[in-house]
Amino acid sequence: MTELRSGFLAIVGRPNVGKSTLLNRMVGHKISIVSRKAQTTRHRILGILTETDAQYVFVDTPGFQTRYSNALNRAMNRGVTQTLADVDVVLFVVEAGRFDAKDKAVLKLMPEGVPVILVVNKIDRLKDKAAMASFLTNVASSHEFAAVVPVCAANGRQTEELLREARKHLPNEGLLYPEDELTDKSERFLAAEYIREKLFRLLGDELPYAATVEIEKFEQEGDLRRIYAAIVVDRDPHKAIVIGKGGETLKRIASEARQDMERLFDGKVYLETWVKVKSGWADDERLLKSLGYE
Repeated sequence: MTELRSGFLAIVGRPNVGKSTLLNRMVGHKISIVSRKAQTTRHRILGILTETDAQYVFVDTPGFQTRYSNALNRAMNRGVTQTLADVDVVLFVVEAGRFDAKDKAVLKLMPEGVPVILVVNKIDRLKDKAAMASFLTNVASSHEFAAVVPVCAANGRQTEELLREARKHLPNEGLLYPEDELTDKSERFLAAEYIREKLFRLLGDELPYAATVEIEKFEQEGDLRRIYAAIVVDRDPHKAIVIGKGGETLKRIASEARQDMERLFDGKVYLETWVKVKSGWADDERLLKSLGYE
């Protein structure tokens, strides 16, 4: 009988290499939000995949930030380093054809004695096989990796191979979490994340980075969830951007987030959203803690 292995796997890399897409692909559900805007992930997100012979507990981390140094980015970087100190395997994600100083800065954080698997994502973007081979050789020489696995997280290509390689390094026997559990995050947390995803997806570069979501009330009556959420921005002009002409942008953010929530929660959702201004929230340590940042 095959033993059931289990362990914690950190997914790390520079911003926008596809860490959250990889987590969602592995788990089979949208646990971590995704957008083209860099640094969309701000918290450590736990996603759990249980198979017959293994339980993988993935920890999606924020992209390690080297450019800015406000309280929000310091909190996110702490999340990365704390996660790396307490996992069994590291999945170091880079983008095919791109490996520079920002990737190397993340690589320097790798703890000694922990196997690191190099995950080269977005392989569909590098069509030239010779260029891909050269790139893999170059990046593989930068560290003593336990394995090198090229993948395409967006369509699932080679992700089964990645799981096979990762399983070799899972140390524990037995389950760490109940087999039907997908994440350790609460529905309240996931609701805020879904709204924030729509915020960044629909507004993109129009909206400055300093925007977040605060769930002010979360109630459940049977299969119906009533959620009251404030979108927090840094300045008054940002409020107008989020609301949009005639309130259309805010309505669309709420509508799309509500549909995602209903799919995940498998029940009806009543969602009410509004926008409020909290100047300097991204550089206020006390306020960040009240919003759930560690």
